[in-house]
Amino acid sequence: MAGGAEDFSGPGAQEYAATWARAVRRLGFVPMSATETERLLLTQTVRLARGLLAEPFSVRPAAEVGRALVEAHLTEPGVLDWSVRALGERFVPLVLPDRAGPGGLAGRTDALQAALAAAFARALRDRTFSQQERIARSAWQARDAVEQALRDSEARFRAVFTGAAIGIGIADTEGRIVDVNQSFADMLGYSIDELRQINVASLFHAEDAAGMWELYQELIAGKHDSARVEKRYHRKDGSVVWTDLAVSLVRHDDGRPRFTVAMIEDITERYELQQRLRFQALHDPLTGLPNRTLFFETLGQVLRAAAPRHRVGVCFLDLDGFKAVNDSLGHDLGDRLLVVIARRLADCVAERGHLVARMGGDEFVILVDGGGDLDQVVAVAESALAAVAAPVIIGDQQLAVSASIGIVNCPAEETDASELMKAADTTLYWAKAEGRGRWAVYDPERGARDIARSALAAGLPAALDRGEFVVHYQPIVSLLDGSMRAVEALVRWQHPELGLLGPDRFIGLAEETGLIVRLGAWVLDRACRDAEAWRRRFPGAGLVVSVNLAARQVEAPAIVETVAAALAGSGLPAELLQLELTESAVMGTAGEPLRALHRLAALGVRMAIDDFGTGYSNLAYLRRLPIHCLKLAGPFVEGIRADGPAAAADHRDERIVDALVRLAHALELNVTAEAVETGAQAERLRALRCDTGQGRWFGAPVPAEAITARLGGEAGSAA
Repeated sequence: MAGGAEDFSGPGAQEYAATWARAVRRLGFVPMSATETERLLLTQTVRLARGLLAEPFSVRPAAEVGRALVEAHLTEPGVLDWSVRALGERFVPLVLPDRAGPGGLAGRTDALQAALAAAFARALRDRTFSQQERIARSAWQARDAVEQALRDSEARFRAVFTGAAIGIGIADTEGRIVDVNQSFADMLGYSIDELRQINVASLFHAEDAAGMWELYQELIAGKHDSARVEKRYHRKDGSVVWTDLAVSLVRHDDGRPRFTVAMIEDITERYELQQRLRFQALHDPLTGLPNRTLFFETLGQVLRAAAPRHRVGVCFLDLDGFKAVNDSLGHDLGDRLLVVIARRLADCVAERGHLVARMGGDEFVILVDGGGDLDQVVAVAESALAAVAAPVIIGDQQLAVSASIGIVNCPAEETDASELMKAADTTLYWAKAEGRGRWAVYDPERGARDIARSALAAGLPAALDRGEFVVHYQPIVSLLDGSMRAVEALVRWQHPELGLLGPDRFIGLAEETGLIVRLGAWVLDRACRDAEAWRRRFPGAGLVVSVNLAARQVEAPAIVETVAAALAGSGLPAELLQLELTESAVMGTAGEPLRALHRLAALGVRMAIDDFGTGYSNLAYLRRLPIHCLKLAGPFVEGIRADGPAAAADHRDERIVDALVRLAHALELNVTAEAVETGAQAERLRALRCDTGQGRWFGAPVPAEAITARLGGEAGSAA
């Protein structure tokens, strides 16, 4: 059968090709994908099928299949074995099932098996011979190329070595210089012949960085293959040249060190520029002193290198009133003054070797790293204060300058740079607060108190937002009949960690931060609401609530609106609200604050002067103010005691109270005595015709519920 038009790629051929492909991939490496392998073997399957049925019969298709397998690099021995066996056992039943009868194609199959195996072997032998020939040809070409490359490499090296702009030198492992190029010789000021007589060790600079010689010794011992450093050399004329040095080790074939190749580049100009830039980066451009960065860098090194129990100290100095010099005489003169002060500070500690740095503005710091005690640091501080205090003449101006210094002296192992300077800054603030022109020494306990105080100040706004403040009320009692006429609202902070805090812990902080305006408005609103609740429950009591106003509240533009809003929001009649102002806050008040007081009085609100007698005590000035009550300061009341040996010495306090009460009554003002602690004080105040009293004798500050209970008790007694 010719079979030329017959299709042999049916399902059976595809299944056979797939099985063939899986076997090939299982038997060894196949440089094709699975799909590509299957496609190739399907082509060979069709070729074998056509060869079996061709008329006249020929084994040529099988030979072509054998060669195709080799050309596709399917040359594993197992591939040939599987292909031959499968052709005899599986091919006809699977690919040509209609020709699988007894003895049908057996003879032809045997012939194709033999032809496939023979062609496979011949193709594999031919490929091997071809590869061997290519390898031999490549080896000869490679040898020629290597020899030519070696000649080219030697020529290039000689050209580079001779003409390189950087210095190149070769030395043996004993340090003897074998050869150098002209650039190397020019760089060091020698001739090439002179350098060939020199040992490398003689070129090392006496001030080379520690470990430089050891690094070179390790290199020539074979412990390293290369090293790179910045290094100084002495030129022949004695001058110094800075170089970037790179040294490489060349070894024998067996790995033993043979010689070293050094390449050096002259970086003197770059090094000097780097030094200038570093100086500029680490020194103050105005005074030339080390700046903040260099100070902290040095301080960090001192602390890290300090031995156990080694002490380190700092003197943090700030000029007093320097802003006034700038503002009145100009910044140019101020800068010239800073230059003079900087020079004096540097001179006064120069012999002791202490570092003086400018921290910025008019702040300077002296690092005392002598390992000495506090007395040594104090001596440095006093020397610095004396140097600053000497008159300064700039142009036609003579200036008197003073400074304040914060001193810290502590074991180095107990601190770090940040904590040390934070303590110094705190101590400088103490020195200025104590009068300037002096020094102060850091006290850890005081510092802890300041930190706690700062923490409280920082927590005030959030505490107000969270509702942590409460109001307690202290009774104000009639000295005539003992009835409770008023209560004073006193704010407390229910701190989540510290418990109930009195106003002495946070009112000053609120005033410093400005939060007193918000806090005062909240206290006013709370007190008015509580007072209105008492008025409704006990309408006949007529209890007045007295609320303190800080100076900042009086000066606030919206103070009248704030009070009016508290009254309107609570419904409390204005005559049952009394506002207490300190004597220092109202004496001398003029302009808008004075008008605000009159507007408050116009609302019907009562006003009292608190702690009267501790400030100006200007009764005549009170005629200008809409005041209804004076509250006598506690120290006068404390001086009033019962009869006894000490009473005679306190008659002056009693006479002062008597005079103040008479003058207040003459001005039609009521008088409340504060800090009444004993019954004897109450009796004497009653005898002096003081109207009301307030203090522990009449009751401590208590929550609103306790006042409610007391009002209920008084109402029951009256009934």
